[in-house]
Amino acid sequence: MPQPRFWDPDGARYGIPTYPYHLAPDGLATRRQLRARGLRPGGQPVAAQVLWRSRRGVRAAYLYRLDLALPVRPMTSARWAAVAKALAARRWCPCCRRDAGYILPASLGTCLTCAESTALAV
Repeated sequence: MPQPRFWDPDGARYGIPTYPYHLAPDGLATRRQLRARGLRPGGQPVAAQVLWRSRRGVRAAYLYRLDLALPVRPMTSARWAAVAKALAARRWCPCCRRDAGYILPASLGTCLTCAESTALAV
């Protein structure tokens, strides 16, 4: 029986232990899987990787050990304020200098009202 294409549990071929999609051992998780459990890598090195082929070529997801993961740090009031300020900056129109009430489209760079008036003027 042939081995799957990306099967390298000892890391001889890829430098770190490598597994095909859906075949990683228990005790390892991606960043998203850690976050769903309320954990973060906490400075630990990458323990393994999952490789798979897609339309964009070979993709990789790094795996971290669950036993070394730390709990996610809680949001402080200063962090909440920084996030609110960053989101407010994304709603601020540079042309009319007002809060549009929605995140400005990156393709336009202005609110829809200013974009329409600019398009009509041209």
